[in-house]
Amino acid sequence: MISKKVVLTSAVATLMSSSVLANNCGPTDASISILANDFPAIHALVSTAKNNCKNYATKFTINHTAEARQIMNAALTPTPAEYTSVIVANATLVQLMNDGLVRPLDEYVEKYGQNLKKHQLITINGKVMAIAFMANSQHLFSRSDILKQAGIKSIPSTYEEVLDAAEAIRSAGIMEHPLVMNLKKGWNQGEVFNTLYLAHGGQFFKSGTAEVSINNEQGIAALKLMKALTQYANPDFLTQASNETQGLWEAGKAALGIMWGSRGEPILDDQGSTIEVTSNTVLSGAPTVAGGSTPAATLWWDGVTIAKNIPDADAEATFAALASAMTPNMVAAHNDDAVWLIDGFKPGPNATGISATVRGGAKSYPMFPQMGILHSAVGNELSDFLKGDESAEQALADVEAAYNIAAKEKGFL
Repeated sequence: MISKKVVLTSAVATLMSSSVLANNCGPTDASISILANDFPAIHALVSTAKNNCKNYATKFTINHTAEARQIMNAALTPTPAEYTSVIVANATLVQLMNDGLVRPLDEYVEKYGQNLKKHQLITINGKVMAIAFMANSQHLFSRSDILKQAGIKSIPSTYEEVLDAAEAIRSAGIMEHPLVMNLKKGWNQGEVFNTLYLAHGGQFFKSGTAEVSINNEQGIAALKLMKALTQYANPDFLTQASNETQGLWEAGKAALGIMWGSRGEPILDDQGSTIEVTSNTVLSGAPTVAGGSTPAATLWWDGVTIAKNIPDADAEATFAALASAMTPNMVAAHNDDAVWLIDGFKPGPNATGISATVRGGAKSYPMFPQMGILHSAVGNELSDFLKGDESAEQALADVEAAYNIAAKEKGFL
């Protein structure tokens, strides 16, 4: 179990040695295998690492899959693990650390970290456990032309305004289902609830404990808002995650969207869509709710981990390869793919929504050790409510019951 207090700063005083070369790929008789999510920024980083070091490793394989979160723990459990690295985010680092599946990186940072900055070093209990390379958050995407056509004079800044705009678009006969959100049953659905619950001022656990506390006024308000939003979404919203919502947007079938900032670049580029869509797409901060000032979003980073149950040579070579990609040259070649935490990043239009969400004071995703259990329970227990088959109170009671069972099994309660 890891500490509830996570320090996102570095305890490493010296990051480089003049004798370490930027193109040092580590041991040459090592095997590298990377498991990662499937979106452009991660493709950019990992493909650059492979191009830099594939001729030094005996094997260099990459598995980009939207199911990385679901398979990572099982894949890293054997000895040797199936992958030498998993690209993680806030929550998934905790998921791996809870099972003791990733190793500290301090010695590798000291040897190969000449391109890394202190804010990239994710330090937990005094040890560097991940290297962050990009920031991310969900926020609002809007079609300014459709809003204007529906008589909406400004980009919505609250969820109440989002609902009003959606109704105006529908009433004008422009679109029957103008809203897209990542509401696929499971992790995505859980994350939407988390953002709305936090924006309503909710606390996930009783202070100082792992006892869940969401079946309350804030939890019910968050669920009722989720339900109201689904009334303007495509009827198959329970099957839609990032790839599906991006596809609907690029096809011109949505006017309002809550999507990840990392989807900004592929939506704004000149591929897979039309000039009508791209030229009128506006990225803005995540909406607030119920008169509050906190954006309904959680702030994330994505970063690199190294598996524990692998040979040391494979671990070192994997870190060296991935660190070799974290350079201003890589950023320059892929500047608009992400909000990079690496030197050389120049914020462009795709960064507007994330930047506004950060400035608005959005909260970081909670990194309590038990948060992944609650997130899973939320994502698995809300669908009946969203389909109209049970009350908000019953849905939240089901979440708490599912969490309690799993948390007891894991020793948190």
